Amino acid sequence: MKDKIENIAKLSKLNFKENTSFFKKLKKKLPKQFDYLMNDLHDDEFSKTNCLDCANCCKTTSPIFTSKDISSISKHLRLKIDKFVSQYLTMDSDNDYVLKGSPCTFLNEDNSCFIYEHRPKACREYPHTNRKDFHKISDLTMKNIEICPAAFNIVEKLKSTLKDNT
Repeated sequence: MKDKIENIAKLSKLNFKENTSFFKKLKKKLPKQFDYLMNDLHDDEFSKTNCLDCANCCKTTSPIFTSKDISSISKHLRLKIDKFVSQYLTMDSDNDYVLKGSPCTFLNEDNSCFIYEHRPKACREYPHTNRKDFHKISDLTMKNIEICPAAFNIVEKLKSTLKDNT
């Protein structure tokens, strides 16, 4: 899997210009039923992909923690909110709470999540490829395809599917 992750990072960098151009065209001429297409591509990819085989997102990046996330996780860990924040989180340049470092503090050796049922919304939705109005988050997607093999595959399949439309 390590080779696959390294290859995805290299390929996404090689495809950067092509992907940037693709997303610009997509925003100008969005196909009908686009959200349904993205849901289908997402579901198809994740029927073949087991995130526990990779967990690169958990190993390399931090999700944003909302107030609701912080409250839920603090309660689950039986910590006061201020104790949880001071122990695990820091404020980033966008004034969002993120983990102090990576890999994720809550990542187990088997790539499972210690707080899975209470994980942040950003983790539950990652890599955001089935998100409504997906075309509006191309900057985020460009970052995610460097990290997530499934996101990379979904974007490649999307480009292939829409090659005559964009």
